[in-house]
Amino acid sequence: MTNKASKTCGEVLVELLQSYGIEIVFGIPGVHTVELYRGLPNTRLRHITPRHEQGAGFMADGYARATGKPAACFIISGPGMTNIITAMAQAYSDSVPMLVISSVNNSHELALGGGRLHELPSQRQLVSGVSVFSHTVARPSELAEVLARAFAVFDSARPGPVHIELPLDVITAPMSASHLPKVGKRYRSGPSTQAIADAAALLQGATRPFIVLGGGTQDAAAEACRLVDLLGIRTALTVNAKGVLPPDHPLNLGSRLPQRPVLDALEAADVVLAIGTELGETDTLLFDDKLEITGEVIRVDIEPEQMTRNVLPAISICADAGMTMRALCEAMPGFKSCRHQAEVAELRTAADAIAPAAYRKHGLFLDLIAHTLPGVVVVGDSTQPVYGGNLFYEAAAPRRYFNSSTGYGTLGYGLPAALGARLGLPDTPVVALIGDGGLQFTIAELATAVELELAVPILVWNNNGYGEIKRYMVERDIPTIGVDIYTPDFIAIARGFGCAAETVATRAEFVDALRRAQTAGRPTLIDIPESMALDW
Repeated sequence: MTNKASKTCGEVLVELLQSYGIEIVFGIPGVHTVELYRGLPNTRLRHITPRHEQGAGFMADGYARATGKPAACFIISGPGMTNIITAMAQAYSDSVPMLVISSVNNSHELALGGGRLHELPSQRQLVSGVSVFSHTVARPSELAEVLARAFAVFDSARPGPVHIELPLDVITAPMSASHLPKVGKRYRSGPSTQAIADAAALLQGATRPFIVLGGGTQDAAAEACRLVDLLGIRTALTVNAKGVLPPDHPLNLGSRLPQRPVLDALEAADVVLAIGTELGETDTLLFDDKLEITGEVIRVDIEPEQMTRNVLPAISICADAGMTMRALCEAMPGFKSCRHQAEVAELRTAADAIAPAAYRKHGLFLDLIAHTLPGVVVVGDSTQPVYGGNLFYEAAAPRRYFNSSTGYGTLGYGLPAALGARLGLPDTPVVALIGDGGLQFTIAELATAVELELAVPILVWNNNGYGEIKRYMVERDIPTIGVDIYTPDFIAIARGFGCAAETVATRAEFVDALRRAQTAGRPTLIDIPESMALDW
């Protein structure tokens, strides 16, 4: 035991987390992490106990996407880390900040293969592929510097998960907090004057320009609107940029890039301005071949390497999206507007006409949710109405629609991520939209929702199996093996957990159930048979 008059490294850690603005810690205490909990009562940090470490990671992800702020996870060594890796990979794919702090065996026991509890050959190496960086704290004096590095990633670079592991003997080592540096302000870098001048010249000479706004612009909606209004250029949003332009903006193509009329316009553009986007498969081509843009591309991203992936640019601007868009506006005060409004309307009509009818109905279903619950945050899984919503749903503001179907594309995300979002935005309606197959991945988090008394409607799109994969197999004449799975009684299960629960068969029943769920004082599972909902 340590001297009661001194502080351990674990106790100083939680004080530092509070000074960096961390509000919530998600974690399941274990014998290797209990010393991280010793100092929690002396802070304002709120601890949330999920039912699985993957749920902890998804909750931290949903919290960050909804609020723009990172949360922390306290994870035990070994199985705790292997459990959270899927959630870290989803966050890494979509540039979501997340601080994962784990224990690891004593310093003198690492990599010896002695059969210690929770031992892995190299936990840090295992996690490094799904994190911006993974670091083992070798001595308490490193802690402040490593945390500063983590928050530099969150605030000043392309965000993503960061993993910091502390050996058991380091967690309990005595440490003085008197010499720790104060947390300073952190800023992102701006664009160079020459880069802005070159980009402005290229845009001013364009005859068929096109703008793509990605998730990197979601905290710069005002700057994006000003730039698009000034230039008058047709503009597409990636799924993670929904809401950056208002739904009724006349230059907003929405998130229709995967649809051929819009994709053809992008590929035929003579100048493309791509800001804060990977131009990745799930935002553009889906499962087609490589994106082929014939014109010159201006790419703006906070990460230098990102600008070399998928599409090589004529001009690379490594800088903050908001500052770059402001600088472009100031550099082109006399820009002759392209006036693409009529073309945008035509492209939207052409794209919508060739989309699957079911996808259009999914968009209307999401519109109904938004109409019933103004300001709602829709948190989705990889399920059919989410794929339709990715094309047709128009979020009213940034950070109000996100899901796991882009990037890594995991299942089971929707429920715990919605809980994280509601914890971050306690006064905002939050809805989880998840399929009957995906829900079975993380259904235990219903217990967490009940324990926290979170009034979150959990919408289960029930098609008795993996419907989206089945459709994909049918289209390719592949035997539909493994997709027609047994569907349990979700109503009985939800009630067993302590949730309110009901099945709805009509539009009116659904709307009434949504409204009741907001004042239930606990989560409400709403089972929605797909065969009925598509006729609403």
